[in-house]
Amino acid sequence: MCGIAGVSGEIRSAIAQQARKAQAQSVLVIFEQGGISHTDTWDPKPEANPVHRSPFKTISTNVPGMQFTELLGRTALVADKLTVVRCMRQPKPNVGNSHPMGSQYVFSAADPSSPVEMPDIGSVASLKLGTKSRHLPAYICEGSGEQSAMSRLGFLPASHKAYRIQQGRVSGLKLEGIGADRLRQRRELLANINLGLVSNHRPEVRAMESFADQAEDMLTNPATLAAFDVESEPEQIKQLYHPNEKDRTHRGNLYLLGRKLIESGVRFVTINTQWPGNEQLWPGGGNMNWDHHDAIYSQNHTNIPGGGAGAGRYGIGTWPMMPSTDWAFSGLITDMHQRGLLSECLVCFVTEFGRTPKINDRQGRDHWVHAFSYAFAGAGVAGGQVVGETDADGGYITSSNAYTVEDYGATLFAKLGINTAEPIYTSEDRPIFLAKGGRAIPELFH
Repeated sequence: MCGIAGVSGEIRSAIAQQARKAQAQSVLVIFEQGGISHTDTWDPKPEANPVHRSPFKTISTNVPGMQFTELLGRTALVADKLTVVRCMRQPKPNVGNSHPMGSQYVFSAADPSSPVEMPDIGSVASLKLGTKSRHLPAYICEGSGEQSAMSRLGFLPASHKAYRIQQGRVSGLKLEGIGADRLRQRRELLANINLGLVSNHRPEVRAMESFADQAEDMLTNPATLAAFDVESEPEQIKQLYHPNEKDRTHRGNLYLLGRKLIESGVRFVTINTQWPGNEQLWPGGGNMNWDHHDAIYSQNHTNIPGGGAGAGRYGIGTWPMMPSTDWAFSGLITDMHQRGLLSECLVCFVTEFGRTPKINDRQGRDHWVHAFSYAFAGAGVAGGQVVGETDADGGYITSSNAYTVEDYGATLFAKLGINTAEPIYTSEDRPIFLAKGGRAIPELFH
């Protein structure tokens, strides 16, 4: 179905009311960096010009009338849990061809070229809502993808910075060279020394004490490291995310980690996947993101003679690209539904932009900001829904509704109960509005 053209006063009022009551207690963002080809995945175009048409067949999902390509064959079986927004666009010309700026745009839902460096949505959630679990950070960003470095704290206090992990591995969350009892004794001694000091009544001192208390909880609670331990999961759960031991690497593990962190009480999680270079597993694949400028339909690597920016990847139909993504994402949605996590967690599948409706002279597809697709599940999102339409080639939005990254950000804030009509303030007391100019996507509220 297509979304509505405008947002009436009644719908705006309903969204504002839903925002106040917070449909989402947590958010899990699956950020697949590099720009996924929407016409090869979420928005099939079987009637496109044969010269530029995707070779992958259009298939039905478990929702009548809702179709994906065969690259999303497993995800098609959980389409009743998803809303796919096919009318995303990115109208900032200074951002359009930049992966770093495009990534920062997705992280913050704000123009990365603006004079004020804006914080990540996750950092704002940490500021506004705090942690759900004192033994874990409020905002965790998995940093396997090369663009995870574009995460920004902006003008917020350091305590709200993303806790970064790499390849699912953590550091600094366990005691080294000191036992838990000795740490507590030292903390008690410090508290006795500070007792009665006038400075202890200052807000910033009390805040530091609070941070120290939380740090102690994180370091001494065995549940902290357990939240990151995907190997302890039962075999039948692991198989939801990857088919067998041979293929049990990277993307499936990171998606599973995202579920574990949400279930353990992390407020906001970003999983930024990118297969690491491994010449034994993937010869010629040294930069395995979605930037398919060359040989997008290659059966192995994309290092073609005379190629360019698309080298170092594998074709979109090979296991480390869409097949592993399809398996991991369908498994994630199934797992979270079975555990009841979708009732309060908003799951978002996003990328910087789409790819051109025309294939270039290197058999690849270039960056395309005029139309691309996002998918959502959980926290009050209606399943089995398609929002928006594009033309026969997937090049331009033809429906009356079209949404930007600011709209995406406004949606996340509304789901979390954060009022974007109220500013947050810099250290100079300057008011800053979140997702400025954005409006929550009404079709994601019901």
